[in-house]
Amino acid sequence: MTFNYVSFVVQVAALLIVLAALHKPFGIYLARVFEATTSSRPERLFYRLAGIDAGTEQTWSVYLRSVLAFSAVSILAVFALQRLQGILPGSGSLPGVDSWVAMNTAISFVTNTNWQTYVPEATVGIFVQMCLLAVQNFLSAAVGIVVVVALIRGIARTKTQRLGNFWVDLARTSFRILLPIAFVAAVVMVLGGVVQNFWPTDVTNQAAEISQSIPGGPVASQEAIKELGTNGGGYFNANSAHPFENPNALISLFEVFLLLLIPSALPYAFGRMVGDQKQGYTVAAVMGTLWLASVSLMGWAVASGQGTATAAAGGLGEGFEQRFGPVPGAIFAASTTLTSTGAVNTAHDSLPPLAAASPW
Repeated sequence: MTFNYVSFVVQVAALLIVLAALHKPFGIYLARVFEATTSSRPERLFYRLAGIDAGTEQTWSVYLRSVLAFSAVSILAVFALQRLQGILPGSGSLPGVDSWVAMNTAISFVTNTNWQTYVPEATVGIFVQMCLLAVQNFLSAAVGIVVVVALIRGIARTKTQRLGNFWVDLARTSFRILLPIAFVAAVVMVLGGVVQNFWPTDVTNQAAEISQSIPGGPVASQEAIKELGTNGGGYFNANSAHPFENPNALISLFEVFLLLLIPSALPYAFGRMVGDQKQGYTVAAVMGTLWLASVSLMGWAVASGQGTATAAAGGLGEGFEQRFGPVPGAIFAASTTLTSTGAVNTAHDSLPPLAAASPW
């Protein structure tokens, strides 16, 4: 495969234009969410069921304890339900997950690390994927965002020790930001060919005359929050290189857009919340420069194709998803690493040496 510089520049430029256009309006929306004084009906229902006083703000120590307590309970719940998978609906006759794998997965998903030490399609069924891992993709992303918001309030507020209410921030982030955007993104992905079902899919390779049944599931809904929440844990072992998760180059670029969307708008929200928009623009400029430099370096390193392994493989074919080619792989690799997402559509350990080093 050859590296198409024109395609690379067009795709990078398209991402820059769209993200720049959304930087201010989406940043304003984020700031309004966290500065709101009223609650929506779903939020009020959540507060009532959880016994939360939405009008009470917390000091930093109480806010911190709330974060840690919520995370600890989440780890225990995800661990226990994985162990009970064999008796839960939607398990697909799969047994309970091994205790060490279950604990590693629980800690990994709750901390937004999403390191997978297992083959998802052979280890966990639809219930665990949809009701545990996908839910944690929402909640761990929300926790990360509210911690940033608490930090911003700590910078902006000088006459109080109160940083807001963790439970209110968690609800608003989930109901007003992550859920609606992930819903729209999932619809886009389904229209683009990402699988969203509850049964196995029969696939036939016409060239090799081989047929096989591949596990299906609510992939698009998990893929959307996987990228939007910068999580990275894929529904399948091949992650975003799997055709059920990432069927074409257009969806691949859309996934890069999703993982960059919230990070690119947060600086504007920061400037608005601290009352100094110049600070927000400065942070955004630094972030944008680092991303553009990293993507450019990655593109150049991939295009150069240097290295013994690359030469032995006959060029840029080894390690790259054949449906995409090296351009989407380079953009995805740099973006997912910079945002600490972890999703991949290319085997990073198979990249040319300079390209493999550039994202780290």
